[in-house]
Amino acid sequence: MPYTIDRLFPGAAMPDIDARTRSALQTKGFGVLTEIDVKQTMKTKMDKDMSGYRILGACSPGMAWAAIGLEPKVGAMLPCNVILREVEGGVEISAIDPVASMSAIENPELHAVAGKVRDMLAEAIAAI
Repeated sequence: MPYTIDRLFPGAAMPDIDARTRSALQTKGFGVLTEIDVKQTMKTKMDKDMSGYRILGACSPGMAWAAIGLEPKVGAMLPCNVILREVEGGVEISAIDPVASMSAIENPELHAVAGKVRDMLAEAIAAI
């Protein structure tokens, strides 16, 4: 089972796709709670060079509220991470598929919430 929702942007630059991703997420009701510049972290912590790689921790407060209400420990699996990654010839976006990640929890009501979140993320990725 695929665990990400992916889209490739040939010829695109990271700053442009970053801005477009944040805007699309916001339009679909997500805020970015966390941001990790993996490229910079690897350089700073390990003196290793790599292509651009950024993790955005996206959250839809209403959906998070519903999920936590159904499974209080589900916060260990939140927020929904979206990665922006420089690849040869462009930028690739990958968002976690919440249905795949929540399949570890046996709760059909939670799976329904995860399905709604997946649809919201897929719409956001398509709108970039």
